[in-house]
Amino acid sequence: MTQAIAIDFVSDIACPWCVIGLWGLDQALASLEGEIEAEIHFRPFELSPELPPGGVNLFEHMGRKIGATREQSLAARAAITERAAALGFTMRYDEDFRAYNTFDAHRLLHWAGPTGGQHALKRALFEAYFDRNEAIDDRAVLAEIAGRVGGNPDAARHMLDSGQYADEVRAEEQLWQSRGINAVPSIVVDMRYLISGGQPPEVFEQTLRSIVAQRSAA
Repeated sequence: MTQAIAIDFVSDIACPWCVIGLWGLDQALASLEGEIEAEIHFRPFELSPELPPGGVNLFEHMGRKIGATREQSLAARAAITERAAALGFTMRYDEDFRAYNTFDAHRLLHWAGPTGGQHALKRALFEAYFDRNEAIDDRAVLAEIAGRVGGNPDAARHMLDSGQYADEVRAEEQLWQSRGINAVPSIVVDMRYLISGGQPPEVFEQTLRSIVAQRSAA
């Protein structure tokens, strides 16, 4: 019998480890087809809410934020790029790669929630940013990304320009922080079990099987 689970995936579009976490989770769920069926909701978390319109150079940003040298940042990006490639995802970092404010992108994801289009949109946002280096704080770009996965780009742009869902996104951010989420990705299963970090597919698969077994035993 297929077991249904609820997953809250707390993450930021600008978080490379969140890409690894989502691709790993998706591959695990594909392997568990027929055993586990997951309903995934994407919850907002902003790593750098202070960033200005147009963004900033990523390497300079990381130097200011955590004191990383350019060499340290390059080494970290190389390791992350390799992990992503093993999951079939291409990350392209260059000297001009920019870090952007992601608040509007989170509003777009909130807008997509009732239509069931969050999952495809989340993946499209990751691909737009990390593979094509698109400006994910630009509302025209965000509306176009929504259109790529079947959303109405005109409706998306109207929503973004109106400021709609700003209060809802901030409330969600505060809610998850109040529950102790201070790093991403954080994957919360059935509001009881936490899986932290960009885990490999086999770790997700094993953990989800264990959670379902515990739930059945209880």
